[in-house]
Amino acid sequence: MTPPTAERVSLEWDEQGGVTVHMDGSPQSHVQPDDPTLLVFEYVQHLALAVEAVAPAPRPLGVTHVGGAGLTLPRWVEATRPGSPQIVLEPDAALTELVRREVPLPRRHRIRVRPVDGLTGVRALRTASADVVVTDAYAEGRVPPELVGTAYVEEVGRVVRPAGLALWNLADEPGLRWVARVVATVEALLPHVALVATHEVLKGRRFGNVVLLASVSPLPVETLRRAVARANLPTGLREGEALRRMVAGARPFGPEGEASPVPPDARGWRVR
Repeated sequence: MTPPTAERVSLEWDEQGGVTVHMDGSPQSHVQPDDPTLLVFEYVQHLALAVEAVAPAPRPLGVTHVGGAGLTLPRWVEATRPGSPQIVLEPDAALTELVRREVPLPRRHRIRVRPVDGLTGVRALRTASADVVVTDAYAEGRVPPELVGTAYVEEVGRVVRPAGLALWNLADEPGLRWVARVVATVEALLPHVALVATHEVLKGRRFGNVVLLASVSPLPVETLRRAVARANLPTGLREGEALRRMVAGARPFGPEGEASPVPPDARGWRVR
C-alpha cells in the first residue's frame, strides 16, 4: 500500500528563494518562483534546450506534460511563451494541491492539471493536439514501465503534431542499455531520434538522466549541436550513426514496457 502523499513529499526552500520538491526520498524538481527561467536540474535544462531548438520562443506552444511534481517546465514554458495552452497529467492530486498552495502558479496562466496517469490521460487527448509532449514521470525513482511501452508510444505519436516533438526524461545505469531499448521502441513510430545528456552520462561514467527527442519530422540537428555546445553544463548530443551504433541489437519493448533501473544510493552514482 502506497503511503499518503504527506508522508512521501517534502518541500525544501533554499536561501535564494527556490524550492526543491522531494518525493519518495529523492529530489523530484526544483522551482524558482521569482524566475521560472532559472532551471537548476540538468535534465530540465536539457528538456528546455530541446524545446527551444525545435520551437524557438516566443511563439506559444501547445504542450502536454506527463508528470507534474513542482510544475517546473510548465512554468518555464509560460515564462518564455506566455499564454501557451498546457495540460499536465499528474495522478497525485494531493501533490498538485500542495505545490500549487505553497508555490503558486503565475497569474493568467493556461496550465491545466488533470489528476490522471499518463497512459490514461494521453489516450483521452485529441489527435494532433500538441506541439510538444513531455514525459517526465517517476515512481519510487524509476520511470514507470507503461510510459516506455509501445501502447504509450503509439498514443504519444497520435497526439503530437506532425512537425511536433516528443520528449522523454529517462534514467539509466552506465552503458545505457535500458535507454537503448527505449530508443528502439520509440523510433519504430517516431523515426527521427536523438539523445541529450551530460558527457559523464553519455560516456558511462555515472548513473544519470538522458533526454530522448523523437519526431516524425527531421530534427534540427545543427541547431541542437549549437545548443549543447552553449549549455551551462558539459553536454553532448548523440544522433545519426553514433546513436545507431548505441542502439544496435537493442530489443524494443512490448506494449507494457519495462521500468528503468533502480537508482543507486546518491553516493554511488559515479563509477569512475
